[in-house]
Amino acid sequence: MSRSERSPLLLAGLLAAAGVTHFAAPRQYDAIIPAALPGNPRTWTYASGAAELALAAAVALPRTRKAAALATAAFFVGVFPANVKMAVDWRHRPVSQKAVAMGRLPLQLPLVLWARSIAKNGEGRA
Repeated sequence: MSRSERSPLLLAGLLAAAGVTHFAAPRQYDAIIPAALPGNPRTWTYASGAAELALAAAVALPRTRKAAALATAAFFVGVFPANVKMAVDWRHRPVSQKAVAMGRLPLQLPLVLWARSIAKNGEGRA
């Protein structure tokens, strides 16, 4: 399997793993839901996890890959405020934890570009 054939599957795996963690350990996600969002943070946590699982399945399937990869890029942009909140909330934690929180911020850009690249190059066939 070539690198270009593996890339969508790797992204799907990342999304699936992240989606599962939203259900397995929701409290960590509840804490980073921006207060400006209406409703219960747990609802947003579960909705986000479900979205990641759906995106993972759709990115993995060649027929839906292009649209799903574009939706994934938008999703990564959409969750950026939660990563900012985490970085702000963790500013007084130990250095290692602050590094993790701050490191998530610039990671969003390569994730967005990766998803866009899959949308551009990974068009599915029936």
